[in-house]
Amino acid sequence: MKSINFLRYFSILSYTLIILAGQMIGIPFIGWLLFTTFDFGNTEQSFAVLGLLGIALNFTKWRNKDLITILSFLLILSPLFSRMIQIPLAMFNYAAFKVPLFIFITGYLVFIVLNARNRKSQVL
Repeated sequence: MKSINFLRYFSILSYTLIILAGQMIGIPFIGWLLFTTFDFGNTEQSFAVLGLLGIALNFTKWRNKDLITILSFLLILSPLFSRMIQIPLAMFNYAAFKVPLFIFITGYLVFIVLNARNRKSQVL
């Protein structure tokens, strides 16, 4: 079970370290989420709140339920999808974005599958 949780937290860590390229320098995605959450009047605010809510679900007592893990994954991805819809996809063609995103998506999907399999084996 500890290796499954390590996979979850490693995936979330890679998500927070996704770098969004700016005009001058790139910022980690967690910084963008926190800044946008408190930037009132910004249209991205609701997506940033959903992303932080998805991260927070991983630290609740319900974190290992199948529905909660899937919901958390979708909530975490919502700010990324929102950014990718508003900005041309060519702007996201750099390794500091692609590599952590790939690690997050594959790691979290593997975590969901292993968690579901582990819960089913505990029931039997």
